[in-house]
Amino acid sequence: MAGTTAAPITSSLSKLQSLNGLFAIHKKQGPTSAEVLNALKEVLLKEAGVQNPNPRKRRKQSLKMGHGGTLDSAATGVLVVGVGNGTKMLSKLLTGSKKYVAVGELGKATDTLDATGSVILEKDFEHITRLDMEEKLKTFTGDIMQVPPLYSALKQDGQRLSVLLMKGHKVEAKPARPVTVYSLTLQEFKPPLFTLDIECGGGFYVRSLVDDLGKALSSCAHVKELTRTKQGPFTLHEHALREDQWKLENILRSLHPCPEGGSKPAETNT
Repeated sequence: MAGTTAAPITSSLSKLQSLNGLFAIHKKQGPTSAEVLNALKEVLLKEAGVQNPNPRKRRKQSLKMGHGGTLDSAATGVLVVGVGNGTKMLSKLLTGSKKYVAVGELGKATDTLDATGSVILEKDFEHITRLDMEEKLKTFTGDIMQVPPLYSALKQDGQRLSVLLMKGHKVEAKPARPVTVYSLTLQEFKPPLFTLDIECGGGFYVRSLVDDLGKALSSCAHVKELTRTKQGPFTLHEHALREDQWKLENILRSLHPCPEGGSKPAETNT
């Protein structure tokens, strides 16, 4: 009887390992992008018949998979996944266009620049009008200089700044760097909350934008909620597979195959 089940399991695993391309999943709030990727790998390997899969081990399962652009643990939305040779295409996505919807809160600044951190400053915000904010947003549109957050995936001495900070180490702020904001609109203004629609290029931090915006309005602010709604050709509502859709047949249906050639891998996790 064992022989009758071995063939389909082998076939499923072989089909999984032969995938090459890009697809998008919906990252929920809470886990890191790397944890979501490992959970996805574990689900797919179990479906393929691998017993007790360890997605972090490279040798046994050899399922090559990576993600194109880290989402903060508190953020949700589109996380693009490269599988097989698709991991070589991820670097293009890192520099490409992304869209976000961000809910900010005026009057409170946190050490992480989002709702996961500790409040380090409180200031009045009653003087800020919708018109004030819309006018200030114009100064953050186009090619601008931006200082990345201390709590980020950027590295110092080979380790992420966020990890070093959580271990109690001192970290140096990264210098301001050029970033591009293609569009920035105020969708809702109900102080202290406000909602922004953002389209930006690679290397841009929404948390830094909201922090800088609060300062520019003679107050302070942090990101309360953040959702990535689009990355490259992948949109949240049309392409991102939710957790209950993490099945080989769904990935095969939504996979964008690799073109000939490719770029070097980025953010891979094998």
